[in-house]
Amino acid sequence: MATAGKLIVPEKDVHSFIIRCLEAIGTNTEHAKALADALTCADTRGIYSHGLSRIGLYVKCLENKAISDGQGVEPTIVKENISTALVDGNNILGPAIGKFAMDLAMKKAKHSGIGLVSVRGSSHFGIAGWYGLQAIENGMIGMAFTNTYSMLVSTRSKEMVLGTNPISLGAPANDGDSFVLDMATTATALGKVELKGKLGQTLPGGWAIDHEGKETRDPKAFHGLLPLGGSEESGGYKGYGLSMMVEILCGILSGSAFGLNTGNWKKGEGAVNYLWTHFSKSNMAAIFKMAEN
Repeated sequence: MATAGKLIVPEKDVHSFIIRCLEAIGTNTEHAKALADALTCADTRGIYSHGLSRIGLYVKCLENKAISDGQGVEPTIVKENISTALVDGNNILGPAIGKFAMDLAMKKAKHSGIGLVSVRGSSHFGIAGWYGLQAIENGMIGMAFTNTYSMLVSTRSKEMVLGTNPISLGAPANDGDSFVLDMATTATALGKVELKGKLGQTLPGGWAIDHEGKETRDPKAFHGLLPLGGSEESGGYKGYGLSMMVEILCGILSGSAFGLNTGNWKKGEGAVNYLWTHFSKSNMAAIFKMAEN
């Protein structure tokens, strides 16, 4: 039941609304469904910074052609072998590319024990945890990483070079249980800073710095995000290191944009890159057997 001043909207209605919004501007229906799946997943898991609140940005990017509407366009496999592949997303909606890459990685994992797919030419792919959940549904361990446009102010720096560069892992467990990790390598996600600003709330300490390079709790004074761990004294260099790891795996490994060359999707600029790794049931069993011996 909705509380005073709040309206509860059924998940299916939100999902349908997202699809209708995208179809109204000529977006490929299947690609729209993938985005709707990703955004509603975020909202139902309480990650409101990456749910329906993001639909306006996707629509803007589609309207100004920063993201392809996907009509007659699908991701393509640039090269592959039994367990790895490089995919070009051809700049369609990120979750549609993500689903393609996930399915490919899982197919390879079922065949060879492990599947690793690197993606270039994509756009914002929603929450990273959505991909780990897909692996869990197939009885696999799945990891997903992506680099993003520059938002992180590196340790001992005043300028933004790396992105929030999230890390995700999904692992199935017994009795229908599971473990899902989905975290930015910055102290928080940019969307959460924006949400605080919209709600008129101050930022927690250790999240952000202003243009002077000083820590700020004022969303209006925000310039960049601190790395996971905050300041150097509190271990922020570890978050910086993790962000750099993701940048290498996603941007450099895929032969695509990285660092300052990664486009800002909010400004209708270029694409980001991903890396997926999946371990099949047979592969996990083999690893456990070796560990026992």
